[in-house]
Amino acid sequence: MLRSRFDVAGRTVFVTGAARGIGAATAQRLHAAGANVALVGLEPEKLAALAERLGPRAAWFEADVTDFEALQHAVEGTVARFGAIDVAIANAGLQFMGRMATMAREQFERTIEVNLLGTWRTNRAVLDEIVRNRGYLLNISSLSAASHAPLMGAYTASKAGVEAMTDALRVELAPSGARVGCAYFGFIDTDLVKASFAHPSTQALTAVMPGFVARPAPLAQAIDAIERGVQRRSARIWAPRYVGGALALRGILQPLTEWRLKGSRRLPQALALADPAPGEAQHAQLGVSAQAADEPEREWSAP
Repeated sequence: MLRSRFDVAGRTVFVTGAARGIGAATAQRLHAAGANVALVGLEPEKLAALAERLGPRAAWFEADVTDFEALQHAVEGTVARFGAIDVAIANAGLQFMGRMATMAREQFERTIEVNLLGTWRTNRAVLDEIVRNRGYLLNISSLSAASHAPLMGAYTASKAGVEAMTDALRVELAPSGARVGCAYFGFIDTDLVKASFAHPSTQALTAVMPGFVARPAPLAQAIDAIERGVQRRSARIWAPRYVGGALALRGILQPLTEWRLKGSRRLPQALALADPAPGEAQHAQLGVSAQAADEPEREWSAP
């Protein structure tokens, strides 16, 4: 394994959704390992502050992953600055909670546009560089690709699509020497998950979940998995550990999940709480309610 280790020192890593959460932490970890990092995202003040902290081996580019031209500009700027892109991590994503029958159509479509088509656009923008350098592309999916929970219909559809697209691309690129991976994460302690868990409908549903699933894992577990995945150019990575077992048992996981939820008295309560309150704002980057996203950090406790 040591002989095949893909060393990022001196190489360049391109990360979308790099302003916060998994994207920002991944960029910091790989930068500490010696990589140049291109920080790509929608929150320029956060991106600029992170790039300034990291120093001359970091550059930032404001780009919405729904804008292919902006992504191309970020790729061109990265190559102009560092000479190449060796690793790309398509991490940008958002989530809206809600019933598919009543949620705003724009929210459902925005989720697909960012999470699935945004990943596709990111892939398309970086692929020439990844192939040229026999590098590694990692798409961030989710355990939601295999376990489809209520009130997350758009999110689960988008992440299942990311998984399917990544599987196809992995085989297409195999002759080139480039490698393609898919990351599957459960609940990780990020702004997106904190804000989602603050939603009343989610709080009703988490009471039905096993405690080890409902309690978000430390962010470091996801970053450790990504770092190992990049070093090995892995086809699949996951965190926390239980996600690997869930993926292996996906044939029975979904029927069991549905059976458990359908029999729970919490389900009607969660459905009733899912519709947004009149005038409720939505966070431009995260998709969940702005009020929940802006709440101060709190201690997590499993139901």
